[in-house]
Amino acid sequence: MPESDRDSVMEKAIQEFDEITRDSSKVQRETLKRILEENGETEYLQNLGLKGRTDIESYRACVPLVTHKDIAPYIQRIVDGDNSKILTGKPVTSISLSSGTTQGKPKYLLFNEELVLNTMEIYRLSYAFRNREFPLEKGRALQFIYGSKQLKTNGGLTLTTATTNVYLSSQFKSTLKSIQSQCTSPDEVIFCPDFLQSLYCHLLCGLLYKDQVQFISATFAHSLVVAFQSFEKDYLELINDVRTGVLSNKITNTIIRTAVSEILHPNPELADEIFKICKGLSNWYGVIQEIWPNCKYVYGIMTGTMEHYTRKLKHYAGTLPLVCSEYGSSEGWIGSVVDPKKPPESACFAIVPDIGFFEFIPLKNNDDDGNCEPVGLTEVQVGEEYEIIITTFAGLYRYRLGDILRVEGFYNSTPLVKFMCRKNLILTINIDKNTEKDLQLVIDEASKLLSAEKLDLLDYTSYGDVSSGPGHYVIFWELNSQAKDEVLQNCCDCMDRTFIDAGYMGSRKTGAIGPLELRVVEKGTFRKILYYYLSCGTSVGQFKTPRCVGACKIVLDILNEGVVERVFSRVYD
Repeated sequence: MPESDRDSVMEKAIQEFDEITRDSSKVQRETLKRILEENGETEYLQNLGLKGRTDIESYRACVPLVTHKDIAPYIQRIVDGDNSKILTGKPVTSISLSSGTTQGKPKYLLFNEELVLNTMEIYRLSYAFRNREFPLEKGRALQFIYGSKQLKTNGGLTLTTATTNVYLSSQFKSTLKSIQSQCTSPDEVIFCPDFLQSLYCHLLCGLLYKDQVQFISATFAHSLVVAFQSFEKDYLELINDVRTGVLSNKITNTIIRTAVSEILHPNPELADEIFKICKGLSNWYGVIQEIWPNCKYVYGIMTGTMEHYTRKLKHYAGTLPLVCSEYGSSEGWIGSVVDPKKPPESACFAIVPDIGFFEFIPLKNNDDDGNCEPVGLTEVQVGEEYEIIITTFAGLYRYRLGDILRVEGFYNSTPLVKFMCRKNLILTINIDKNTEKDLQLVIDEASKLLSAEKLDLLDYTSYGDVSSGPGHYVIFWELNSQAKDEVLQNCCDCMDRTFIDAGYMGSRKTGAIGPLELRVVEKGTFRKILYYYLSCGTSVGQFKTPRCVGACKIVLDILNEGVVERVFSRVYD
């Protein structure tokens, strides 16, 4: 597509978004009506007595709030081959797997053509806002994207991750070609079953097209950090491949080897250039902007637990902007970044009012079970926090996603929201209640002590150890270098002191909860956790380090096997 035509398409996408957000309340009513008209004959809605009604009031009166465990039996019937209209009026084309890193095991979710259309809509919109701020020239994109294993259910449906379902769709390829730069890597690299071989070839292809790369992206910031940590380790071998035109022997998959070899030719001048750049870097600072001089930004999900990785990513990116991508989940899409200039820690998402029907449970004056009347999209208040409820075109009705959002403002009449954390309590032993966000704040505070010693926290997780009384919190850390005993002790004390939940502090003072324990693991331990989840069918593009590992004994065993130092808090002694 000519650049002028592409720009016209992008501006049209923004204009259409402006139109649907001028009266988001009306659009929400119309969207719910369309969802219910398409799915009104399903067994699920029929049994709830909706009787064809499509208004919001009837919908709320008849349809209960649910979590995944409530609808899992219906999905299982579809997985097992029941082709009747159980949750959706339109056919289910495949089954998506969630990453499994939040709850300890993957969830089955429905995937259909409506989700593909929603995905393309939000891709176009997000790209339009990015392109307005960071105009791209004709070129390529270095995208660290990965397909995952594709299995068959008992009923004959494809079973794979949500991201792979998207990558497999013809609409995905045609949309990217019409709006974005071409990927540096051939499809064979994306769908290679071996993550390490795929990653190596992504890096190599990115080097071959180094002067054409316009932006660099991955689904999550974590994937980008992993990619450039691998580049640090493999850069000499990659340069040798560029120099000789012969692919490394470590690439044993014949399909990916053939595809990459077709674009790999001896280029000693390029190899010398890359080698000179790498040798001139100070601790790999700014490697992205130095090797890819025409790159305009680095792009991916950088909110929530991904914020932890942005510090290292900023180091690799140098002065290049880090741009947050769309807000969604395996269940469906929610919002788009409309101000891509904002740094990741300030990123907000404008909820797209025609992509689903949204409700919000206010957390203010709410009890632990969420027993508070939900409000509509346009009824939220700036500065307040809410648990989001979604209704989608893919068989989810008043589904509690488990995400906590804070309303930062409005784009026309649709809310601008900031992702805060997952709702689930991840650390609780007695009467204490600490969420993912609480843990992140504690980690951030202790990380300041590490920074003063020029140490980096590479990754972290936690669990509540109740194997002996009293139970206590355990925090696992992986560091870039060895820390002095005194530094670790001060960090351990800092974390114990920074948990400000009244239940936790009270339990610590009375001895109902024991001293917090910091366990430092050897380098590479968290990479082993990644490999474990990949072996279970999770895609690298979906992987998020679990921030609590109590639900998975195998992951806990991996961590404990890697422990090299243990420190207990002296606070409250």
